[in-house]
Amino acid sequence: MPTVETVQDTDPVNEVRLQGRLAQDPQLRELPSGDRLWTFRVVVGRPPRPPAAEGRGPRGSVDAIECAAWDARVRRSVERWHAGDVVAVEGAVRRRFFRSPAGTASRVEVEVRSGRRIRRAPAA
Repeated sequence: MPTVETVQDTDPVNEVRLQGRLAQDPQLRELPSGDRLWTFRVVVGRPPRPPAAEGRGPRGSVDAIECAAWDARVRRSVERWHAGDVVAVEGAVRRRFFRSPAGTASRVEVEVRSGRRIRRAPAA
């Protein structure tokens, strides 16, 4: 009989937690379906490479992660965020399909289920 630990280790998990800086002001989008969402990009640092990995893999020290807020409660928070704010978000990775002039397209993004501003951007 499998133990609880064994079952938990093999169950699929799709949970994302990011903390970083907003690359630009969030954008309010209205889809052809009438759905409204806020989209934004969170810039996060990469962990340092282990010494054995020197010279392998991407050289960048940050990633800009696309995020989308569909939930009304989260949208109300996001609409007050601005470029440079430090935010924390939690959600799941989603692949969204849509029609484009070139045909069917898709994008991978974090669908945010909760988020908060940790620190405002410094005044310019």
